[in-house]
Amino acid sequence: EVQLVESGGGLVQPGGSLRLSCAASGFAFSSHLMNWVRQAPGKGLEWVSLINSDGGITEYSDSVKGRFTISRDNAKNMLYLQMSSLKPEDTAVYYCKSPSKRGQGTQVTVSS
Repeated sequence: EVQLVESGGGLVQPGGSLRLSCAASGFAFSSHLMNWVRQAPGKGLEWVSLINSDGGITEYSDSVKGRFTISRDNAKNMLYLQMSSLKPEDTAVYYCKSPSKRGQGTQVTVSS
């Protein structure tokens, strides 16, 4: 069974940083492109970033480009999202997403 478990969310002040983690199991993690997506209160799902199977290719939405960094550790079946210069508009539930499933999410709240 595919399992994706996010962690690392929390409350942070504007301008602060957080590192999200996603532990993957139940599938060939190292063979698959992975994504981070988010859902802000009252809004639809928004794609944030992707990383290809070996980590050599990354892409970001315009809203996070230059502030967020996606990475992965295939030896540990882990996906990460380093978030810096956080803004109130980054407040959302963040999900890691495999081709077939997304996790339960972790809440990120950016507020003073």
